[in-house]
Amino acid sequence: MSETPAFPVIQTERLLLREIVESDAEQILAMHGDPELMRWFGVDPLPDLAAAQGLIKRFASFRLDENPGTRWGIQVRENNQLLGSCGLFRWDRNWRKCMIGYELSTHVQKQGFMRETLTAVMTWGFAEMALNRIEAMVHPDNLGSLKLLRQLGFVDEGRMRQVGHWGGRYHDMLMLSLLRSEWPATNID
Repeated sequence: MSETPAFPVIQTERLLLREIVESDAEQILAMHGDPELMRWFGVDPLPDLAAAQGLIKRFASFRLDENPGTRWGIQVRENNQLLGSCGLFRWDRNWRKCMIGYELSTHVQKQGFMRETLTAVMTWGFAEMALNRIEAMVHPDNLGSLKLLRQLGFVDEGRMRQVGHWGGRYHDMLMLSLLRSEWPATNID
């Protein structure tokens, strides 16, 4: 049997991007149980602590999937409190592409934490996963996320009609992508 690879910890100027563990369950519930925050995430809010613990196990299992992924917990370096999470998932090695997803607690938004996180995670993905393309699906009303992705170089590719279902209804999503050749933070051949 092969061992699970070590979790890829990433440090930025202010942040530590690390594995999400069981002791984070209450913080995961606070974020993923928040209907306001989850309206953009594409799932219904978590109902309880057991569901948060299950989500943490699911995040850990991403690295073992046939099309693996990684979900980082975001924290300020000096503080163990989870601010949010960010992940690269649905990795297609042959096509050298994956999806990116993220969320950030409402009380720490608009402080540059997600820009710092995305920059680090995408740089890591282009280098360590040999990605050529990173895709993002974003709700058309999530203006903050759309603005950030476009500032980072993501290009709008189109609207997928009623592709998502949460909150008891169907949702359109916008598809955006970023190519390795468009990412200035890397000089990867």
